[in-house]
Amino acid sequence: MCFSNEPWSLVRIQFQVQHAVEAIENALHSEVITTPGRTVRWNENNFNSFVLNVDGSCLGTPIRAGFGGIIRNYASLFLKGFSGYITASSDILFAELTAIHRGILLAIDLGIEEMVCYSDSMISIQLLTMHAITYHAYAVLLQDIKDLLSSRNFTVHHCLREGNQCADFLAKLGATSNEEFSTYDTSPSDLLPLIKNDALGVLYPRA
Repeated sequence: MCFSNEPWSLVRIQFQVQHAVEAIENALHSEVITTPGRTVRWNENNFNSFVLNVDGSCLGTPIRAGFGGIIRNYASLFLKGFSGYITASSDILFAELTAIHRGILLAIDLGIEEMVCYSDSMISIQLLTMHAITYHAYAVLLQDIKDLLSSRNFTVHHCLREGNQCADFLAKLGATSNEEFSTYDTSPSDLLPLIKNDALGVLYPRA
């Protein structure tokens, strides 16, 4: 199945259906409460350490999968960026997990010992924080990521898409390139406005 030009794996659809069922059940057993619109900003949890934002992307016809990410300090000062094109798969979940994996490896190469990783893929974060799924299609990749996380003071967290715009930019850059892996010592010029907004704590309305 394909939504907004992004293919969804069966695992992702399963999680989405489960969440929809839970939301409907909660709505039927609770009073309707009007709440103000939610706003989102980068590093919502205010972690005072290095911050890795990652994302996966599947674009175009035929589908091109890519990944990307950015490492900054807690004040949004750019340290390193990366992006890549995936030739062997067009599965968005694989792209999301690859972004996490490559981002953590890059952080280790940079000598970082304490870091938080943000991904807007709820399924990826759930798979990495729940008990091992032995027969999952990406069980080996998931275990590799878990081993890397345990080797450092690294943690993974879910973030909303509106707070992950820099990583989304780099993931789309990866999907539209032919390079399997590229790193950036300085920010691409088109990314600078997004980094500036994050540093300023700009609030984005949650769609």
